[in-house]
Amino acid sequence: MISEFAFLCAGAGLIGLALFRLATSADLLMRVLSLNVLGIGIAMLLLVAGRGEGGTDAVPQAFILTGIVVLVGVTAVLLALAERVAEVGHE
Repeated sequence: MISEFAFLCAGAGLIGLALFRLATSADLLMRVLSLNVLGIGIAMLLLVAGRGEGGTDAVPQAFILTGIVVLVGVTAVLLALAERVAEVGHE
C-alpha cells in the first residue's frame, strides 16, 4: 500500500509546480490549468491530513468533494473569461 508520505510529497509537488507555472506563464489557458492542478494538490494534502488509524475521516472527504465541485464551477467561469479576453484582444 502506498504510504502517506508519498501522497504528501505528491500533493506538495503538485502545489509547487502549479505555483511555479502560475508565476511564469503568460498564457491564460495555462494559468487556468495551473489553478486546477493547485486545487488537486491541496485536495491531496487535505486527504493525507484527514487520515487516521481507522481510515480516512468523513469530514475531509466532504471538504474535498465540495472543493472539486467548486473547482469545476470556477474553471468554467475562468475559461469563459479567458475566451472573452482573447476576443477583445483580437479586435
